[in-house]
Amino acid sequence: PELIKDCCSSYLNSCLSFFLRQAEGFKEQGNAFYSNKDYSEAFNFYTKAIDACPKNASYYGNRAATLMMLFRFREALEDSQQAVRLDDCFMKGHLREGKCHLSLGNAMAASRSFQKVLELEPNNRDAQHEHKNASTLTDLERMAELSFEKRDFRKVVYCMDRALALASACHRFKILKAECLALLGRYPEAQSVASDILRMDATNADALYVRGLCLYYEDCIDKAVQFFIQALRMAPDHEKARLACRNAKALKAKKEEGNQAFKSYNYDAAYQLYTEALAIDPNNIKTNAKLYCNRATAGAKLKKLNQAIEDCTSAIKLDDTYIKAYLRRAQCYMDTEQYEEAVRDYEKVYQTEKTSEHKHLLKSAQLELKKSKRKDYYKVLGVGKNATDDEIKKAYRKRALMHHPDRHSSATAEIQKEEEKKFKEVGEAFTVLSDPKKKTRYDNGHDLDNDGGFDGRDNGNFFFQFG
Repeated sequence: PELIKDCCSSYLNSCLSFFLRQAEGFKEQGNAFYSNKDYSEAFNFYTKAIDACPKNASYYGNRAATLMMLFRFREALEDSQQAVRLDDCFMKGHLREGKCHLSLGNAMAASRSFQKVLELEPNNRDAQHEHKNASTLTDLERMAELSFEKRDFRKVVYCMDRALALASACHRFKILKAECLALLGRYPEAQSVASDILRMDATNADALYVRGLCLYYEDCIDKAVQFFIQALRMAPDHEKARLACRNAKALKAKKEEGNQAFKSYNYDAAYQLYTEALAIDPNNIKTNAKLYCNRATAGAKLKKLNQAIEDCTSAIKLDDTYIKAYLRRAQCYMDTEQYEEAVRDYEKVYQTEKTSEHKHLLKSAQLELKKSKRKDYYKVLGVGKNATDDEIKKAYRKRALMHHPDRHSSATAEIQKEEEKKFKEVGEAFTVLSDPKKKTRYDNGHDLDNDGGFDGRDNGNFFFQFG
C-alpha cells in the first residue's frame, strides 16, 4: 500500500507539474500577443491558462487587463474580482478592479479598490491618481443631479461629458446626457447616443425611453408611444416612461379633439381644447408650437386678433422655422392694419420658401404698407373701402358742412386753421374717390401727385355743389 500511495502521489505531482508548465506556456504566449496588441489572441491564451490552472490569480488578472483593452469592462471586472478572491494581496487585481468600476461609473466601489491598493502600496502613483479621478466623478454626479433638479440641462450635459471622459463605459451617464440633449431639443445627438446603447443592449429600458422621448418631442407621437410601451415591458416600474407615455396619449387625444371641434366650426370649444392641451407638457416644444398656432387660428376666427398674434409669437419662439405660424401672424397683422409687421413676416416666409403664393402675399402687404403711409381718404370721409358713390357723396356733404370755414368764423385762429385744413382734406378725398379712374388708381396704391389730383387749394365749389 505504501508503494502504491507513493506511486499515485508521484503520478499526481507529475500531472500537476505538467498542467502548471502548460498553463505557464499559455500565459507566456498570451503575454506575447498582448505585447503585440493582439488582444483577441491574448484573451484566448489567457483563457487556456485559466482552464489549465483555475486557481492562479495572475491569470485572471492578465485576462482582465486584456478585456479592458477590448473595452469589455464588465467581464474584466468579474476576472479582477476573481483574482482578488484568490489572492487578497494581489495589488494589480485590486487596481484593475478599481479601474473597471471607474469605467463603469461606480465611483464608490472604485474608491474602495484604490484604497486597498494604497494599503498594499502606499506610494502607488497610479492608484493615487485614479483615486482622485473617482472623487472627481462623485463630484460631477452630484453636480449633475442638482442641475437636473434645477432644469439646467446644459450644465448636466457638460457634467456628463466630463464624467464620460473618466467613465467611458457607463450607460447611466450616457442615458442622462441623451435625456438632457432631448430636453434641449438636440434630438439627433440624443438619438445617436440612445441608438448606440441599443445596438449593444436592445433591452435597455432607459435607452428605449430616450429614443421614444426624441420621437415624442419631434411630434411623432404614435411611434414614441411604441417605444415607451417597449421600455415598460423591459422595466415595468420605469416611472419616466410611464409618465411620458401618459402625456403622449393625452396630448394626442386633446389635440385631435381640438382639431375636430375646429372642423365643426365650434371655435370656442377648439380654443379651449388647445389651451388645455398646452398645459399637458411644457417640454414638448414642437407639438406646443403647433398648438399655439392652432389656437391662434381659432382665435382669429373669434376675432381675438391680438391674442392670435401673441399665440403665433409664442409658436415662433418655440420653433423659429415654423412657416405656418409666420403666415398666420402676418395675416393677423394685416387684419389689424399693422402692415410693417406683416411685411416683415412675409419677407421671412419668402426668404425661406420662394413660392409664387408667398411672393404674392409679400407684394400685397407691401402695397398695403405703401397705401397706409398716404392720407386715408376713406377715413377722412368716414366711410368704408367698399362705400358706394351715393355713400361717398353723402359723407362728403356731411364732413364738408362740419369743417366749412364759415361754420367756425367765430372760433380762435388756431381752431380756424385746423378746421380749414380738415375742410381741404375732405375736398381732396372727394376729388379722388368721386372720380372712378382716380379711385381705382388710389385703391391700387398708385401715386396721384402727377395725375391731376387735388391741388390742395380751397375751392368752395365742392361744398356748394351739394350744399
